[in-house]
Formats: sequence, structure tokens, C-alpha cells
Amino acid sequence: MSKENNYRLLSLDMDGTLLTSAKQIPPETTAAIQQLMEQGIEVVVGTGRGLAELADYRDAFKGMHYGLLVSGGLIYDFYKEQPLTTHALSVEQCQKLLATACEEDAMVHILTINASAAREQDILHMDDFSMAVYQDMYERICDRPKDLAHYIQEHAGEILKINLYHRTTASRERSRKRLAGLGMNLVLAERTGLEASPEGITKASGLKELCQLLNIPLAATVAVGDAPNDLEILQTAGLAAAMGNAADSIKEICDVVVSDNDHNGVLEVIKRYFLGNNGQ
Repeated sequence: MSKENNYRLLSLDMDGTLLTSAKQIPPETTAAIQQLMEQGIEVVVGTGRGLAELADYRDAFKGMHYGLLVSGGLIYDFYKEQPLTTHALSVEQCQKLLATACEEDAMVHILTINASAAREQDILHMDDFSMAVYQDMYERICDRPKDLAHYIQEHAGEILKINLYHRTTASRERSRKRLAGLGMNLVLAERTGLEASPEGITKASGLKELCQLLNIPLAATVAVGDAPNDLEILQTAGLAAAMGNAADSIKEICDVVVSDNDHNGVLEVIKRYFLGNNGQ
């Protein structure tokens, strides 16, 4: 059996990887993913997004069994429509994140097991946080609590991740320093974002959990990504592929670099490592 046929699981980051700059999945990539799943390959989205933020891609993901969501905070069974594993922030950690956001006038984005929530005034001005490309989606899918502190209390034990989106990178760095040492995994995301997950929870920890559930060795996995929140999963997977638009620090630790997200780099990975000559 050739090496191209040894891999049993493909984990795909979404933003900056599977999705183009216009937040679309190229149809030829969708077709290739469907072909892999029909051949018994587990294709999963390994993303920082939550369930609510996948709504626009349900057709493209039709047939996908598992999602490695919320940066490892949630492994979801799409067939049974239920979580398999969850990892939540404590109420105290959420309160500290909220206080830090207030100090920096940052946007707070809360992800629970099923929902995505942010303040109305922030959603309507996401360009202030270098997040304008997501505004349409947030307007359609987000809960909009008037009192975030009350929302945190209401959803105790359900908040898997909080994103803080800042007005400047200097503001983000101040937040990162304030939050260091509080038992959270802090990762830079987007242009001004700071992702806060429970300590030890990353896409890599999610991949390990999923592989244990499916009895798939890590050596038989391929991960594709582009951003700092993909670092650990790329270091953990059997083969790591960096997108052409990835940061140099990501490219340096990967086994292969493919085309960028606007030139179908994911399709290159599928053809090269799963379909072999059949994908040409």
C-alpha cells in the first residue's frame, strides 16, 4: 500500500484554509471531500468556530460525521447531533475575560456548546475590530445579550471559549499579559483577536481525543492549517500541511506547504496524500 493510502483522517481548518477570502468553499474541494468520505476516510473540520458558525456550510459538510470545534473545546457528532466531549471555562475565568475586555474596550465573543453570542453594538461595528468580513455571519447567527455578565452566569459550565477582539494589536498584547497565569490557553487569532480556552485545550488535544474514540493512530492523520491556533495540531498530526498564506512560523514546522486558500491548497493535499494518481 502506498503512503498516500495510509492516512485515515483529514482535519481541515476553516478560515484561511478550507475557506477562500470570500468565506466560500471551492466546489471542486467540496467534491473531493465527498469522495474521500465515500471511501471511508474521516474528514473533520478542525476549527475555532462553534456549531452556530457552521450553518452556512451544512451542504458542503453533508456526510461529515465529526467536528473538532471551538479550538478543541467540543467534539461533535453530526449524525447524532450531540457533543461527544466538551471542555468549559470556569465562571471566574469568564468574568476575568469580561473585565479585561472592558478595560480595553474590546469586543467579547462567547461560544457555548450550541450558541454564539456578542453585544449588539459590537456586531454592528465589527470593522472597528478588524473583523468586518465576519459581520454578516454574526448578524445572522449570534445571540445578542444586553448583559454579558448575566449571560455568563446563565450559561455556567457551557462556555467553551471566549474570543476578545481588540482595536489594535497593542491592546491585544495588554490583554494577553493581564490574562497570563490564570489557567487558560491563550492564542492569537485573526488580526486583533485573542482566543481563551481552558488550560490544555487546543485543536491538538481535540485530535487526540477524537483519534482515541475512533481508534485511529495519530500517525494516520493529516492536518491542514494556517494560523497560530493550528500550531499544536500541526505538530501532533502524522502529516502537517501549511497553506501558502500561513505565517512563516507555521510553515517552518510543517511537512509540506501548498497553495494559499484562494488557490485551492486543500485540494492539493487531498490529491497528493489521499487520492494519489486517481486525484489527478
